[in-house]
Amino acid sequence: MANAQVYREKLCTAAEAVATIPSGARIAMALAAGAPPAIMAALADRARAAAVADVRLYYLLSTAVAGQSIFDAALTDRLIPMSFFHGAVERALDQGLHARGMSSVEIVPAHFHQVPRLMCEQIGVDTLIATVSPMDEDGTFSLGTSTDYAHAVSRLPGVRLLLEVNPQMPRVRGNCRIHVSQVTALVEHDAPLIELPPAAPTPTDDAIGAIIAGLVEDGACLQMGIGALPDAVCAALQGHRNLGVHTEMMTNGLARLIRAGVVDNSRKQIDTGKSVFTFALGDRALYDFLDDNPLIEAHPVNHVNDPCVIARNDKVLSVNATLQMDLHGACNSEHVNGRQYSASGGQLDFVRGAFASRGGRSIIACHSTAAKGTVSRIVPTLTGPVTTPRNDTHIVVTEYGWADMKGKSVSERAAALIGLAHPDFREDLSRAAHDGR
Repeated sequence: MANAQVYREKLCTAAEAVATIPSGARIAMALAAGAPPAIMAALADRARAAAVADVRLYYLLSTAVAGQSIFDAALTDRLIPMSFFHGAVERALDQGLHARGMSSVEIVPAHFHQVPRLMCEQIGVDTLIATVSPMDEDGTFSLGTSTDYAHAVSRLPGVRLLLEVNPQMPRVRGNCRIHVSQVTALVEHDAPLIELPPAAPTPTDDAIGAIIAGLVEDGACLQMGIGALPDAVCAALQGHRNLGVHTEMMTNGLARLIRAGVVDNSRKQIDTGKSVFTFALGDRALYDFLDDNPLIEAHPVNHVNDPCVIARNDKVLSVNATLQMDLHGACNSEHVNGRQYSASGGQLDFVRGAFASRGGRSIIACHSTAAKGTVSRIVPTLTGPVTTPRNDTHIVVTEYGWADMKGKSVSERAAALIGLAHPDFREDLSRAAHDGR
């Protein structure tokens, strides 16, 4: 049967598509811009009508689109969010749930590169909902901005694949395709993708960005996290040459470096000549840049974030942020005031992969203070879980400089980290280090 005919036979409304989801389903929802708005709205309507119950949704990094549909606090007894990574949606939902005397949104602890295996083997998801680009002449859809765990789930035998076809989703090259023959239902929906507008860097971001840029050698292979600080690093790298990209997230800042020719991937040992990512989140210009770009490829997260794969490139330079670091160098990058704020994501994947690469450097960067300067991010003892263990932390950067933790004793680490803390807190930190607290 011709691909076009198969497409027509599987085309339906969003309501018809979600009618195939039974109570008790275990759904993998595509990440960020890959989450399908029409399908989510129809699923929320189905739950409001009490036509479905005990449906668990597994995902990372939901957006306001989910917050306005399936993650309505009034539906969480029927549509249960199972988050691998909290964001603003989950934090807001927690507030609503607590006001009603209910428990917080569930967090599923995991390293990002392990999520496909957990979804497919431990959890046993049976459904994937995702936005894809229009079908090509070979009958395939591109997962576009969100290959990550969606690709692995799409390969599960017997999985229910509900895809929302959106002409505004970029057709990205790489190992990120789904054939029409695999699909259960197709829903057409032309809508703008969720965008992450650039965050304006502060003078502190710029200072940290300049310090990190000074640690980057020409020919290094970059991984950047999310936010104003990584974008400030990218802005400070404009004078570099022959950089590469092997990153969890493709960002506006990295795209600008590729456009400018600063990144050419010529010195990578794997995927030479290609910028590799597993998900993308940014502005419309980023999505347009990714569309059918032969120099950029998307691959599943169990490949991109595998520390052994990361280490195959030389001079990997990873930059990630933390919320809190103790005087031994251990990082809490996910808890604030005793509550889940984000999650570990791929931080430790790249911390370990970068250090294992020949000439690689893993950088943990943060402002020295939080809460408008009233709280030190460098503390005697963490108040949340350990995201990056002290044994793994390599280079730490604040606006006051940088320090290499590798090979240092705990007392040497404490002294170095106190030197990176805000001056207002150094005396108390020194006293705590001396007292052994």
